[in-house]
Formats: sequence, C-alpha cells, structure tokens
Amino acid sequence: MAESKIAVYGAIAANVAIAVTKFVAAGFSGSSAMLSEGIHSAVDAGNGGLLLVGLHMAKKPATPEHPFGRGKELYFWSLIVAVLVFGLGGGMSIYEGVMHMRRPEPLTDPTWSYVVLAMAALFEGASFLLALRQFRSQAAGRPFWSALHGSKDPAVYTVLAEDGAALAGLAVAAAGVWASHSLNMPVLDGAASVVIGCILAGVAVLLIRESRGLLVGEEVRPDTAAAIRAIAQRQPQVQKAGLPLTMYIGADDVLLTLDVVFADGVVTYDAASTVERIEREIRERFPKITRIYIESRNRIDLSAVARAGELVAARIE
Repeated sequence: MAESKIAVYGAIAANVAIAVTKFVAAGFSGSSAMLSEGIHSAVDAGNGGLLLVGLHMAKKPATPEHPFGRGKELYFWSLIVAVLVFGLGGGMSIYEGVMHMRRPEPLTDPTWSYVVLAMAALFEGASFLLALRQFRSQAAGRPFWSALHGSKDPAVYTVLAEDGAALAGLAVAAAGVWASHSLNMPVLDGAASVVIGCILAGVAVLLIRESRGLLVGEEVRPDTAAAIRAIAQRQPQVQKAGLPLTMYIGADDVLLTLDVVFADGVVTYDAASTVERIEREIRERFPKITRIYIESRNRIDLSAVARAGELVAARIE
C-alpha cells in the first residue's frame, strides 16, 4: 500500500502542475488540443485524489458489518476513476474537438504550446517511470502484459495507464498543433482533440473492465490454484483435494476455501494436524492468501478437529 501511494502522489503532483500550464497555453494559443490536454491533466489529478481515498478506506479494519474488511473499497474507487476518465476526460475532449472542427478558428503563436508540451512530457514521463518501477516490483519477473492483466493493485496500474495515455495524448496534441500551423488548417487541431478523447475512452474501457472483474470477485491465477491443490494432495493423509475456490477481497488479501477427502482410517487428531500443515505451507508460499477455510468431505467430527487444531497451534507457539 505504501508503494502504491508513492506512485499516486507522484501522479497528482505532476498532473496539477501540468494542468495549470496547459490551460495557460490554451488561453494564449487558442488550441483545442491543448485545452483537451488541460482537461485531461485536471481529471487525472482529481482521479489521483480518489485513488488515495480508496487506499485509505481499504485499510480500515474488519467490523461486524464488514467481517472481511473493506479491501474492495479500492476497487470501487478505481471504477469511479475509470468512469471519470471516460466521461470527463474522453467525452469532453471529443466534444471540444468536434466543436472546434465545426467552427475552426485561426491559431495564434504556437510557441507556448510547444514549451508546455515539452514540460508536460517531462513531468508525465517522470510520473510514468515511477509508476512503472512500482509495477515492475510487483510483477515478479512476469511478462509486462501478463503482469498488467494479473495485477490486483488498481492504484498502480491505473496511474500507469493514465500516464501512458497522457504521453500518447501529448504526442497527438503536438502533431495537431504543428499540422494546424504548417498546413494552415485549424480543423486539424480539433481532430487531434478528438483522437485524444478516443485514446482516453479506450484506456477507460480497459480500466472499467479490470475494476469490474475485481468487484464481482476475481480468482487467483490458474497456476496458483494448481499449486495450492498440489500442496494439499502431497499430504499422506489426504486422498483427494478439490479445486480451490478463491477470491480477491483486497489488493493483498485473498480468501481461499478448499475441500479435502482424507484417506480411510485417518483419525481426528491427524486430520487436524494435516489441515494445520496445509494452511501453514499455503501461507508461506502465498502470503497474500490470508483467509483459509479447509473443509473435510469425510465423516469426521469437525468440532473435534477444531479443538485438536487449537492444541496443535498451542504446541507450535
């Protein structure tokens, strides 16, 4: 969580400074693409604040009303961020571009636009590299796109996606300003604004898709589930283990339920020791799996298993 906040704070600082300079440049140059970029940066700064709200809410402890904690708060607020990127960022940019194309106005000196775009590229690039470094530290050597899709920390991948879209938008804005002046066709500046809006809308759709999957209950990766099952089936007392049922209830909090069938003749105490051993191995290998519920399909007195498990835990302590 602390590393996620660093990426978010960096993005907010960069976007506030960039938004101000872009709006000033848009006022001097009359560039629709520059105005769209200013709107984009302002929305991104506000989105960073919403992600911080999500990070704060997700850290609240469990209560009787929320027995598993409030880890999914981060997923909810990341969904709100994605909707804002789509509506305010993408929608307003497209609208502004269309209006400018319908009523094109001659542009003034573009020098300030180029200066601001260069400064924005510098700040956005720094924010992007910071978020990329945090993302790489969580990826554990997996391929980039696989790690991006598999990431469960929206505070990092949202900043990464927004900064990537911002850098692409800056390139489009620069091309639009240049083409408008070089070809004396102000309509191209409006077209650049529409392209920027489409980029933002596309990124927003991807973010909405990821947030939706996490909100409705996304499972761990198939190789992780297979490894969990293998841990259970390696135990001599276990005859068979079912498919693990898992769900992310926070960026670093996974719920696991697992059915096992013990071999014939396994007594209550051995069953309890086996369950405790399975849980310990799973937690050691997968620290994010914090809540484990193992159910026996045999006719074993589960209350006795629980009591025996408490005795085993007391001996270990």
